Amino acid sequence: MSRFEKTAPEPRVAFYSDDSLEILGFATDSLDRGHRIALLFLVEIRGGAARPLGAQMAVREDGLYCGFVSGGCTESALAAEALLAIEQGVDRTVRLGEGSPFFDIALPCGGGITIAIHVVRSGSVLRHLVCKLQGRDRICLRYIPSSETLCLESGEGRTSWEDGSFIRLYRPRIRVILAGRSIETQTVARVAASAGYAVLLLDRDKVPSRDQLDQDTAVALMNHDLELDLPLLSCALTSPAFYIGALGSSRTHARRREALLAHGYGEADIARVKAPIGIFDKARDSSALALSVVADIAHARQSASGRRGDVGAQGLG
Repeated sequence: MSRFEKTAPEPRVAFYSDDSLEILGFATDSLDRGHRIALLFLVEIRGGAARPLGAQMAVREDGLYCGFVSGGCTESALAAEALLAIEQGVDRTVRLGEGSPFFDIALPCGGGITIAIHVVRSGSVLRHLVCKLQGRDRICLRYIPSSETLCLESGEGRTSWEDGSFIRLYRPRIRVILAGRSIETQTVARVAASAGYAVLLLDRDKVPSRDQLDQDTAVALMNHDLELDLPLLSCALTSPAFYIGALGSSRTHARRREALLAHGYGEADIARVKAPIGIFDKARDSSALALSVVADIAHARQSASGRRGDVGAQGLG
């Protein structure tokens, strides 16, 4: 090879994450440092797939990349495709798996995926998107292949194709509000933080503010005192929080139900409270309880997303 020939950089993982905010942060930070960047979106699924529609990656011109659009088996090859797109300055589309010309790249799930590779030409849209997510706003990013551009749109939307454009819904990171002073509360906080959730621990006798109880917030009441629960439940039940759970046995919840009825709440309101909290019954130690609670929150979020037909934001979030 001549010393004048330029070798392509080798794709290398910058860090492992499927969190949208971390991936977008990598992209905007790289742009601020003067690097060229490509964003990759999973825009079509044929058969089975390891990731949902809208899953994303960010690839930098020096070969560093992050994010996932499959189970990890295709990311390096797709990063190489993105490096070619960056070098040529032209967006491209890659089909893998079923219906793909790349017979040497097979997906374990047996299906097929299509990836849109967008060469970012201006960082302003991505910076605005990051600011919106940090401010806990829901927002949609529209990718227009015909003009190779991105723009932001407010509103709920859903991750899908619309009029020749790909819409990707972003939701803020799940926030978990925890109330209670116990080893169980502290352990739930640690497990939730490890799962990538934002955690807010309430001091005794404190209630969350209205702006802290948004539709991407879960409330877990870990008190062993019904009187402490009632003010918190009053706040949570009048909020759009997607999950409300309370510690205690079925007998304790029966007393909780009577107290809520006496305060004017109806059966539909009370049905929002998951009690006993968690996905499995009678967790006897703090670690098991923490896993049960955090898994229950994740399941509630996934179920709500499935009913709306969206994916996104945190991670698949």
